[in-house]
Amino acid sequence: MDTRTLADRPVSVVGLGTWQLGADWGPVDDAQAFDVLDAAYDSGVTFFDTADVYGDGRSEQLIAAWRASRPDAEVMVATKMGRRVEQRPENYSPAAMRAWNDRSRTNLRVDTLDLVQLHCPPTALYALDPVFDDLDAMVAEGRMAAYGVSVETRAEALAAIARPGVASVQIILNALRLGPLDAVLPAAAESGTAIIARVPLASGLLSGRYDASTTFAADDHRTYNRHGEAFDVGETFSGVPYDVGLEAVAALRGVVPAGVATAAFALRWVLDQPGVTTVIPGARSRAQAEGNAAAADLPPLTSEQQSAVVEIYDRLVRPLVHDRW
Repeated sequence: MDTRTLADRPVSVVGLGTWQLGADWGPVDDAQAFDVLDAAYDSGVTFFDTADVYGDGRSEQLIAAWRASRPDAEVMVATKMGRRVEQRPENYSPAAMRAWNDRSRTNLRVDTLDLVQLHCPPTALYALDPVFDDLDAMVAEGRMAAYGVSVETRAEALAAIARPGVASVQIILNALRLGPLDAVLPAAAESGTAIIARVPLASGLLSGRYDASTTFAADDHRTYNRHGEAFDVGETFSGVPYDVGLEAVAALRGVVPAGVATAAFALRWVLDQPGVTTVIPGARSRAQAEGNAAAADLPPLTSEQQSAVVEIYDRLVRPLVHDRW
């Protein structure tokens, strides 16, 4: 699989998001999780993204156990911190960040974490020099090799990119969320900041498998966060109302070439955007992990296909999400 550079390391253009492995999308047992990790790695994926709150640390622990079972596997593991407390800037103290860091190092069984990202922190945090000075100090201490920020909005992304120590910005980017194309991706490319595209399938909407009759488990965020009850609604279906999302995906399916999966087409669209380093779809099965990785083998989208994605977005989705995130 092709690679691009993140924090001075090569990473696969298709990575693996492991929120699902924390069982926050419904139950996933250890054997199923190992199967997903095996399938992804064996398909060329060398970048795993996790967080300390995915399954309250279970996702990190599963990755550590998998790595122990595959000692020759060369994988960059990015985790996140900051969502274990009420979201106020004063809670991001040096002591708190080191405690979160220690917990992730224990969960992942490493002395130095590959990449640690602030996990959608409060907007006010981006203006606080001491927080970023402390992150620099944590790198110097050998706690982590690099740090980045996972963001909710384009304004937050631009603020993070302006910070010289920020190695990466993780942002929602998919065919139903085109906002980052305007300024974020060009700014990242100019500064050399890596872009990790998250929620690339809009919580599964862009897989093309769902319809109006689809239901999700009670412990799946696509049920309990449909209207932002638990966290930012933009994390669930990219903030697009479910019925509108279905209409947009139906239109997109008319653009997908014969023999190409809708999900693979959607992932290829992300990979084709200048400035994107890696895309991190999640998976709950071997077939999903292999199908996601296969998107890297598709040819780039044609100009006509790219234009069709924009036209569908402008017609159906833009008024609902573009100016919000």
